Amino acid sequence: MQEERFSALQLGVAWHRFNGLMDETAQTFVRTSFSSVVRDNWDLAMGLMDSRGRQFAQSSRSIPSFIGTMPRTLAVMLRRYPASSLKPGDVLISNDGYHGTGHLNDITMVRPIFRRNRLICFIGGVFHTVDIGGAPSITARDSHEEGLTIPVCKIVREGVENEDVIAFISENLRAPEETLGDIRAQFAAFEMGRARLLQMLEEERIADLDALVDEILDRSEAAMRRAIQAAPDGVYRDRIRIDGFDEPLTIRCEIRIEDSSLAVDFSGTSPQIDRPINSAMNFTRAYSAYAIKCAFDPATPNNDGSFRPVTITAPEGCLVNPRRPAPIWARHLSGHYLPPVIFSALSQVMPERVIADCGSPLWNVYFSGRHGDGRRFVTMFFMNGGHGARPHQDGPACLSFPSNVATVPIEHFENSVPLLITEKSLIPDSGGAGRHRGGPAQRVAFRVSSEHPVTMTIRHERVRFPARGLLGGSPGSPGRDYVNGERVPAKVRMDLQPQDVATFETPGGGGLGPPGERDAARLEADLKSGVVTPRGAAAAYGSGTATGEGQGD
Repeated sequence: MQEERFSALQLGVAWHRFNGLMDETAQTFVRTSFSSVVRDNWDLAMGLMDSRGRQFAQSSRSIPSFIGTMPRTLAVMLRRYPASSLKPGDVLISNDGYHGTGHLNDITMVRPIFRRNRLICFIGGVFHTVDIGGAPSITARDSHEEGLTIPVCKIVREGVENEDVIAFISENLRAPEETLGDIRAQFAAFEMGRARLLQMLEEERIADLDALVDEILDRSEAAMRRAIQAAPDGVYRDRIRIDGFDEPLTIRCEIRIEDSSLAVDFSGTSPQIDRPINSAMNFTRAYSAYAIKCAFDPATPNNDGSFRPVTITAPEGCLVNPRRPAPIWARHLSGHYLPPVIFSALSQVMPERVIADCGSPLWNVYFSGRHGDGRRFVTMFFMNGGHGARPHQDGPACLSFPSNVATVPIEHFENSVPLLITEKSLIPDSGGAGRHRGGPAQRVAFRVSSEHPVTMTIRHERVRFPARGLLGGSPGSPGRDYVNGERVPAKVRMDLQPQDVATFETPGGGGLGPPGERDAARLEADLKSGVVTPRGAAAAYGSGTATGEGQGD
């Protein structure tokens, strides 16, 4: 093979092998991990970046924001440690929310890979840790209150762990063995990925990896430009109201398509606030780019080339581009609204490529307390709302979007902490009506089985403003939070006493298309399954539908 010329077959084989390698690396990380959030939730991502820091491969099962921010975090790392200063076996680490994924709970690590004493690429990983010191405060006034910031540093130097870095991490965490276990599991994954990559380069006779990456990125860019060029030029706008904190907030979006380029601008969005729901620009770019990729070119493997035709801007000091040190711990409470506002704007020009609003931002709950033997625990449970209806199908129930986390099995959760899940069920009539119905929401209830109080922290959205329907579809149901049957605020930190029951009703997904165009057979199936009740059908779809009468007309 010539160094800088690759046939389509050679390129395709290498490209698929790179992505397969990242999947294998992610599996190695998961198998050796210590925490449930990695092992069960898959709250992680792995990626390959070339010697210039350009991402060209990723694990297929990954969190979009982690993939979107990893190259930008590497760029900051290389300003602190230039590539020329790195040695084989070094591993860089940081969790700075403004340089990373948007909050401190996500740890980014990168290892340089050398071949014949020359740095050829970087293997990187991001994972979520439940505890990062401090307290998960929904009232934090700045980012300094939100926990431990790990500055860009070397956690491993030439294959030897940096004891100083390990020490300051350990001294700030409640359960350091879990987080350090995940960190070391990623070390193992990096080593496996490094060895496999070098073997693959030899097998594929790739002498110049950067030249191959040039080709991959150019082809991805061309695919995205063709997709953008196929859409009509123009300016498309939308705005969305979100619950906010003390008062509702607004996110405005303008999409400008011109030839093969696309620009997303969030001018007019509400100013940043002194509560931890601001979305750092890295997070904003990642979820905006993700939405554009889903709508225009979902099939081409994701890499930096796909986003060369896309520009994403937001005024400094606004909710989706705050100035440091604005609090950002719960940045998903604004950042997860970016795909729906982008999809809604694009529905004016490509209605067959977008979905209605989902019952997100992602719902979760933090519990902390003590086991019966006095051991401390900190845990998190994810609860997805209903998915938005799709152009040709109903929305699935309780499927994570735009994040990509899985759910912890109930039995595993109950076995690890002194809490019992007393209910986990779908909520009838919660999915928005439409030609295609929104996904139903779920109800999840937790009872404290410990003899000690348990501290609960929640930060939920879609309580004031439910998931919107699209193209004539109806909104989904709003979310609700209860303790012992009484409503509680959607953003609160409170102590639960033994035998208290916390119940969460997640939001339903929005419907798509006019409800009057709903297929009679599908509505009948909804009634039989209980997803829609007779009374709900009558209210949403009109008289006669409650009993199925006249549905063949």
